[in-house]
Amino acid sequence: MLFGDLIKGLYATIPTSSWDVGPTLSCLDYLWSAPKMKLGLEVAAVAMIATTQANCPDYTTYAQSPQGNPSVGPLGLPYMRPDPACRTFNSTSVEKVISDMTSRLKDPDIARLFENTFPNTLDTTVKYYNQTENLAFIITGDITAQWLRDTGNQFAHYRSLLSIDAELANLVKAVINNEARYISQYPYCGAFQPPPESGLAPSYNDWAQNVLVNPPVDNQTVFECKYEIDSLCGFIKLSYSYYEATKDTSMMNAEWLAAIDQIFRVIIEQSQASFDADWNFISYYNWTGLPGSLAGEVNNGGNGEPKGYTGMVGTHHRPSDDLSTFAFLTPANAMLSVQLTNLATILDQAKIAPNVSTQAKYWSKTIEEAIWEHSVVDDIFAYETNGLGSRYVMDDANVPSLLSLPYLGFLDMNHHAYVKTKGILMSRGNPYYAKGKNFFGIGPMSQITNVFGTNDDQEILTSLYTIVNNTGGLGLIHESINIYNDSDYTRPWFAWANSYFAEMLLDLAQRKPHLIFTDSNPYTPGL
Repeated sequence: MLFGDLIKGLYATIPTSSWDVGPTLSCLDYLWSAPKMKLGLEVAAVAMIATTQANCPDYTTYAQSPQGNPSVGPLGLPYMRPDPACRTFNSTSVEKVISDMTSRLKDPDIARLFENTFPNTLDTTVKYYNQTENLAFIITGDITAQWLRDTGNQFAHYRSLLSIDAELANLVKAVINNEARYISQYPYCGAFQPPPESGLAPSYNDWAQNVLVNPPVDNQTVFECKYEIDSLCGFIKLSYSYYEATKDTSMMNAEWLAAIDQIFRVIIEQSQASFDADWNFISYYNWTGLPGSLAGEVNNGGNGEPKGYTGMVGTHHRPSDDLSTFAFLTPANAMLSVQLTNLATILDQAKIAPNVSTQAKYWSKTIEEAIWEHSVVDDIFAYETNGLGSRYVMDDANVPSLLSLPYLGFLDMNHHAYVKTKGILMSRGNPYYAKGKNFFGIGPMSQITNVFGTNDDQEILTSLYTIVNNTGGLGLIHESINIYNDSDYTRPWFAWANSYFAEMLLDLAQRKPHLIFTDSNPYTPGL
């Protein structure tokens, strides 16, 4: 639902499609276009909304200190959901999943974490939504911008609900349509400003200032234009989830098809070697930090390290926004291979754009074969390669990562190359691995990822409680934490990490119910 309990009764007869989530959504700021509203109802609603707005805190501030009553478990985790009237989107199907899960979870602290994290995207990040315009602007949390990568993951744990919750499905469709507009215009960019229809002012991004991007971008539309191939994968991932749940071909409109065309443009351009047959340097994208910029300059005059042709697709930045050492990121290409197969699947099912489906299948196979040929040596995956003989064995904190290859759907968790590689990644052999008094891993998200990559009960419980015991007492998942002090962390409000944690618990509810429930019966939302 688009509106909270405060006005649900008052406007019970008004169709939800006539409501816009308005320009300011720190609380309830509902605008409407229903033609026959009575003046008395308008005045009453405005008065109630004004009163409610005054009592709705900014969630960035709200998330920095414990709220609500603590859980009854040993950690006493706080209740961190905003008041129903302050939530940015309400869904009865989401509330049912929360009730179903928390009534069966045997650890009250884990139940509280699920209660806080599962609805966090809907509770706090729907900054703008207009069903009639088919547009939605979803922020990542404490940064007012829409990341293609983040939104693809922020909604991943709701996919089983899209077939039974039409309003939630409409929201996701609007997210996809808005992102299609972004990609069709700026396919090399990954983070964007609000759509002009929203009335929301663009945000000022310190890290995008004094940065020269080619092809040029408009900072009134683009929040940041670091080129990361997995951002485009996130768009396909969300599109696939929506279509598989709804079979709604109207998602595949002209804007969406234009965005897909632009994705293939990037694939073709960035798969090419850096030098042509006459040793001319080829560059389709350049990202240069000018003097005074906060962000570091991409190597080689903003063009990135040289690369040879492999069949993989190059990228300039990692999912963590760090600069790539070498262009071919194995996990990003693995995700791309999987998502291109998914793209072909839904196009074939919808009987739309058969030529695009053929292209998707070709590139999916080409990329997969290139990964096995160029990234794996002695059953060890490299995180990055360059097609010129260089490779870098490491793993990053974000997803896609090598640790996440089973989660991405690229290989089975028992594949010998994955098992051997994982042994290095979760050890001092990985320069990004850390181990301290309270925490070990490659950041909080790595322990969530590790659960998706093992069937060992003890390993799952170790990872699960490493996360649960390191939320800084806030009952939310953070971007990074101090391995010696869990109250020292970055980003108290990080919706993707919250969604990812909830998605992992739902995976265990199906795959390992005895580990988390009071009984051994599996649970699947929507069934």
